[in-house]
Amino acid sequence: MIPKDLQLFKFSAYGFLKNQRFFDIFIFLFFLEQGISFLQIGTLISIREIAILIFEIPTGFVADSLGRRKSMVFSFSAYIFSFFIFFFFPSFLLYIVAMIFFALGDAFRTGTHKAMILHYLKLNDILHLKVEYYGYTRSWSQMGSALAALIAGGIVLYSGEYKYIFLGSVIPYIFALILMLTYPKELDGEREYKEGLLNNIQHNFKMTYTSLKLSFNEPLLRKALMNSAIFDGLFKTVKDYIQPILQLVVLSIPFLLEMEKRESIIIAIVYCIIYILTSYASRNAGKLKNRFSSLSIAVNSTYITGVSFVFLAGLFFILNLQIIIIILFIVLFILQNLRRPINIGFISENISHDVMASGLSVESQLKTIFVAVMSPLMGFIADSINIGAAFIILSSLTLLIFPLIKVSGKEN
Repeated sequence: MIPKDLQLFKFSAYGFLKNQRFFDIFIFLFFLEQGISFLQIGTLISIREIAILIFEIPTGFVADSLGRRKSMVFSFSAYIFSFFIFFFFPSFLLYIVAMIFFALGDAFRTGTHKAMILHYLKLNDILHLKVEYYGYTRSWSQMGSALAALIAGGIVLYSGEYKYIFLGSVIPYIFALILMLTYPKELDGEREYKEGLLNNIQHNFKMTYTSLKLSFNEPLLRKALMNSAIFDGLFKTVKDYIQPILQLVVLSIPFLLEMEKRESIIIAIVYCIIYILTSYASRNAGKLKNRFSSLSIAVNSTYITGVSFVFLAGLFFILNLQIIIIILFIVLFILQNLRRPINIGFISENISHDVMASGLSVESQLKTIFVAVMSPLMGFIADSINIGAAFIILSSLTLLIFPLIKVSGKEN
């Protein structure tokens, strides 16, 4: 059983506050309202991912070398700046600037907080509980998303405009920034100090790079990172397309025809249900892990299952069965949140804890490459043919890659 102490509360509070992204469930509808096509949306996402790609490894080194808490504070500051741009400057070109600042926030955050959790577990000799511990904290992230969905629906319904969801997101992110300042110093990571700032930076960067390079000599680690990154990349590329599908369903409901922004009510409720279910799923990731004889089998099985759901969603879109697509996406969200703690646990078994932030940043970087390439392709196919065809093509490509990234415990 995981110890429920103050730091667990802080880790959980971080996830809860970080997921108060009121814009998440309406981001596609916000862009479409601004007259932006699916291809342009895909381009914005691609720009964000390319920016993350550029920032990811340097920020991972900064987190491991100079302090993870400072990295997290800078991350939330960059997020807040991007929210203000989205709210005050409705322009495709300025949205690009906002996406770059958002990417900077993601780059400083991604992998860093997970590394802090794993480092805390190592310090307290409870590393064997990593899947359960991370699943518990992630469950609070999903509960935060559930509440955020309802708040976002209320903001849109009250204001009549999607842009206010960005302004609302500033408040919880300020609290998250303050929370980071209360984390104990030992979570910055263990680094030998050299006299003089420049000498210290140079020494720590060199040590981080050397340790990371040695870790990546393991074939299993490379496959584990690719397996996780490609699946998460597909999920990240397709997940928000449920929003226009939900909107189509809502617009067909007669008794809501007279209501302004009526889709916000149903979409908020659906997302709230999704995140409550994913919260439960994350908390029980350890139970799913125990149903498999090894973590490698769990990683491979969930990969095939999740990609198949996306393929089926494409077929049902062509058959005009939107309700079934929504059900498939709900199950896909649940599967992703069962799979993610398992992936983190598998990767952590095959990488040095001293470079955990850098290693997880590499995983995130691989994911951004996939999303940067696939998002414009997804948008182009959705504009040219339809969303269903885009689902089928992307999931087929992802299934073809699987034999190359299938993990096996025998390689360890």
